[in-house]
Amino acid sequence: MVVIDVHENPGRWAEQHARQLLVGNGWHCCAERWRCRHGEIDLLMIKTAPDGFRLLAVEVKARRQKGLDGWGLKAFNRTKRQRLKRALVCWQMQQPWSWDLGFEVVLALVPLPPASCPVRWIRVADLGADPD
Repeated sequence: MVVIDVHENPGRWAEQHARQLLVGNGWHCCAERWRCRHGEIDLLMIKTAPDGFRLLAVEVKARRQKGLDGWGLKAFNRTKRQRLKRALVCWQMQQPWSWDLGFEVVLALVPLPPASCPVRWIRVADLGADPD
């Protein structure tokens, strides 16, 4: 894996950081920065569970400091959520093996160095709703 410099590409660094945390917890990467005409999915992860497999779609937001948008929470607005939902459907159409598996969607709010806060993981229950 190529190490990304946080100063050269902070968004890509945050995606790599979130991926490493997930891999450290038993997840495997199916796709990174997957794109279609509807949008992009930052990370698609899979993990074995007692009842089969779990799929995880991760939207990563990186910020240097907590500001008015709450580390990027407000950047995950209704339009972004709808694009992600359409991209997930598109990805699943290309991956028939995934049709019987449900997606769990999380927002990873990644503080950039020098911030030492942990990554904040927010489960997204409804991609059509506004963020909390």
